[in-house]
Amino acid sequence: MKIIKAGHAGFCFGVKRAVDAISEALKNNSEVWTIGLPIHNPQEVARLKNIGLRVAKSADEIPSGSKVLIRAHGESLKVVEELKSKNIQVTDMTCPFVKKAQDMAGEFSRKNYFIVLLGDKNHPEIKGIIGHINGNNNNFEVVANEVEAENLAKKNKIALISQTTQRETRLSEVAKILVNKCNELHVCNTICKATSERQESARELVRNNNDIDGVILIGGRESANTGKLRDIIESEGVKVLWIEDSDEVEKNLKWFVNKNSVGIAAGASTPEWLITEITNKIAKI
Repeated sequence: MKIIKAGHAGFCFGVKRAVDAISEALKNNSEVWTIGLPIHNPQEVARLKNIGLRVAKSADEIPSGSKVLIRAHGESLKVVEELKSKNIQVTDMTCPFVKKAQDMAGEFSRKNYFIVLLGDKNHPEIKGIIGHINGNNNNFEVVANEVEAENLAKKNKIALISQTTQRETRLSEVAKILVNKCNELHVCNTICKATSERQESARELVRNNNDIDGVILIGGRESANTGKLRDIIESEGVKVLWIEDSDEVEKNLKWFVNKNSVGIAAGASTPEWLITEITNKIAKI
């Protein structure tokens, strides 16, 4: 079977940086903590847990004096201060693109802008950004799409800030709507370059290879950026098989019937070792 891999696939800079930091810290400590999963990839999380990573649901669960790494998704100012008050050693591995979004949310809220966050309100990155907004809970709103943006009330000044894994086309469409919702609009393009690269690579993969019969998308089910890749590939009229691990290849053998050429794409939280493992298994079909 012919296999064509997208030009950009797998770990982005921010995720690789965080995972490398956790791995390095575990060499010198028997135990390192994160609040929430460090990345949205079950296989890589399992590997890290096997070498000593502990995952807490909140700062309350972490013992005083422990070592904590802030994951790439970032964390709220309140949680960071809570950790430090417990004499916990904190290493901040927030992705620089996420950090930029956090800083902008704080800066514009202090300038009395109403903050509109484009993204998933339940995603840890968005929750972390909210934790950097100055003031009370009435000076921001999270919207997932154009429809929700249309429902916003008019404001004097709006700052639009995006979750780093959003599509630029959606950011542009929401911005067009918000122009008519305020007297002054400031659009912050906080979509990370790695996200844009992976989305464009997925698009090019199917557009430049007309003989591809389908695309294997590798990534965690909870990965927002992987979900965006699926949407892009399917919008090009190409079938997608989204899998998390190599065992799912055998479970979906019927999908490969009558397929001579498949593409490989992967989310920004998918490790290279997993991409290689799955690719090698597909090659044997």
